[in-house]
Amino acid sequence: MDAQRHSVAAFLKSQNGSANEVLAEFAEVESGKRKQRPELNKALALCEAEGATLLIAKLDRLARNAYFLLGLLDRGVDVRFADMPNADKFTIQILACVAEKEATDISNRTKAGLAAAKRRGIKFGNPNIASAVKCSAEANQRRAEANARELAPVIDRIKTKGRVVTLRGIAACLNRRGFKTPNGKEFFPQTVKNLLARIAAIVPAETAQTHVPANKARPKGNGGIRQGKYGANTRQFLIAQKG
Repeated sequence: MDAQRHSVAAFLKSQNGSANEVLAEFAEVESGKRKQRPELNKALALCEAEGATLLIAKLDRLARNAYFLLGLLDRGVDVRFADMPNADKFTIQILACVAEKEATDISNRTKAGLAAAKRRGIKFGNPNIASAVKCSAEANQRRAEANARELAPVIDRIKTKGRVVTLRGIAACLNRRGFKTPNGKEFFPQTVKNLLARIAAIVPAETAQTHVPANKARPKGNGGIRQGKYGANTRQFLIAQKG
């Protein structure tokens, strides 16, 4: 991705005689063979609305399907490629066919190599799949719990200071502040509901270890520890709530 950004920057720098204004940048982590390209559709919509040119770093990163690429060119949007600045529509059509042929050849060679390896008795995949699945589930659980600990004080402030209590409202607040789910996605009402359930399960369990029973006197000089929202006396959690 960095190499492609550098290629685009170099192309724009070479066009000193033109008034180039970058309206937006779109990055899509997809295979060049896939036809479902949401970020590309957003870029095309912007170009159509603004009458702008769609600048792409490399032709083979856009598509290795000639029919898809030719349909894209027929949409009427001016498309240029940083690695081929002087290529016209005819040249792009030929190179699209070549890129599709190359993708097909790579796929066929890969399949042939795998089939030959299987005939030699080579087994693919993780031999300890059960252990791998367990480790993956545990890692996902740890990541989700860490995310819940981080967002617990944030959601508390959203509820108390922002007076936002609905799942949809909390999701909107978290998204505006740039927070993501453990999987790096935006929040939705259901993901907020899951997050709140995880917070309710984690925070009391962790803070209960420092809870002072009501029938015992608290030691002096406790630093102002007071009752937290989740019913536990814990200095650490209250400090995280500040700000």
